[in-house]
Amino acid sequence: MQLLDGKKVREERTPLLKKKLAELSFVPCLVIVQVGNREDSTTFIKAKKAFAKKIGVKEIHIELPENIKQEEIISVIKKYNENVDVSGIIIQLPLPIHLDTDRVVDTIDPCKDIDGLTSHNVKRWMNGHEDALMPATTRGIKELLGYYKIDLFGKYVTMVGRSSLVGKPTAFMCLNQNATVTICHSKTLDLEKETKKADILIVAIGQPGFIGKNFVHKDQVVIDVGITRIPEGNLSGDVDFEAVKDEVAMITPVPGGVGQMTVLALFENLVDTCYNRI
Repeated sequence: MQLLDGKKVREERTPLLKKKLAELSFVPCLVIVQVGNREDSTTFIKAKKAFAKKIGVKEIHIELPENIKQEEIISVIKKYNENVDVSGIIIQLPLPIHLDTDRVVDTIDPCKDIDGLTSHNVKRWMNGHEDALMPATTRGIKELLGYYKIDLFGKYVTMVGRSSLVGKPTAFMCLNQNATVTICHSKTLDLEKETKKADILIVAIGQPGFIGKNFVHKDQVVIDVGITRIPEGNLSGDVDFEAVKDEVAMITPVPGGVGQMTVLALFENLVDTCYNRI
């Protein structure tokens, strides 16, 4: 079994990112909008802020109350759309259920949408435009596979999970790389049969340890996107790592896998938007 080490890849790629930042005539500024105080959202934001500091990107963390009205959050986003010193804006998801997530996200200027979630950018990356701003987790997965020379061309990929944030964009990325893709979800019949077909299995369902050794085979590449804090206090992926690691060819750890690449990819998207402005 070979470990697909996202931390190693991020550490190797970070100097190149810092070099590209140093060549800009300005310091990019990232605005992170958080609504409420979900523990998982706060943890993810903390990681983004730490990486911004490490590479020399300015960040502004906007903390809004849980009960904020829709027009109020839209007004905040528009304010930073109009601020020429702001290079990127992200809305930490999920939002409280009383807010229309699609409408809120679509308020972001597509040129500052470094999460790649506005309808404008979704259409572009779905259609395979090379310069499209791809959702950070999907870009991170693509770059991790590329680093380890795992070619998607002609491969069978099973994507377990159909969220708009990870599952669907990652499936389309694989399609655009000429893979044959099956998308599975909670209503899929005989899930084990579908996952065992795959050359590459990607899992993003938010259910710790759900994928066991009966779902995989010895020649398979397993990409675990899930990350959940379990009652014991540890972080767990959607794959039972200890049960699966000796049953597959390659696998990502949790933590230290896709999460590391997601943060890197987010700031790569930010740098790309800066160069597009020049």
